[in-house]
Amino acid sequence: MSDLFVKICGLKTAHDVDVAVEAGADAVGFVFAPGSPRTVDAVTARELAARVPAGVLTVGVFRGQPLDEVRQLTEESGVRAVQLHGDEGPEYYEALRAEGRTLLRATAERVERCGEYGEDLLLIDAPDPGSGKPWNWGSEEFSAPEGRWLLAGGLNPGNVREAVETTGAWGVDVSSGVERERGVKSPDLIRAFIEAVRR
Repeated sequence: MSDLFVKICGLKTAHDVDVAVEAGADAVGFVFAPGSPRTVDAVTARELAARVPAGVLTVGVFRGQPLDEVRQLTEESGVRAVQLHGDEGPEYYEALRAEGRTLLRATAERVERCGEYGEDLLLIDAPDPGSGKPWNWGSEEFSAPEGRWLLAGGLNPGNVREAVETTGAWGVDVSSGVERERGVKSPDLIRAFIEAVRR
């Protein structure tokens, strides 16, 4: 499990970014989707992304936003990856591909394999994204895709190890599972989550 890809998402402060990087995160995510308690603007995201070393991926998270808006916020913030939550088709990924960024596709649906829409990484979210409620990972309703995919939804320091062992995920993504209250990260929980994955 020590080689698992770990993404800490929904970061809003310099301290939280520093903690995630120091604890060993492979990627940090900044939410641009409107209406979330974790949403940041491009200026804030640029300042936070500037703190992140080259070996850690900076990800902008979008949900159902127009292509031009995604492009503009990605450029202004300087993030190196784009994560799309929504019904964007393959052409959307192709349009962003030309800019040479890592592309993540997030979905709560069954998917056969990573790359069907041209994404580099696939993120399998829980059926009710943002609810903090996980899949029943061992049930027939959950099927692991092929390739590089991240498990998300309802993960926390106490269950991430079981989740990975049950699903065989290539990586994990967490946001609410490392918060002390909605939208506010806990440095201790960030460290505990990464430690649970790495030990």
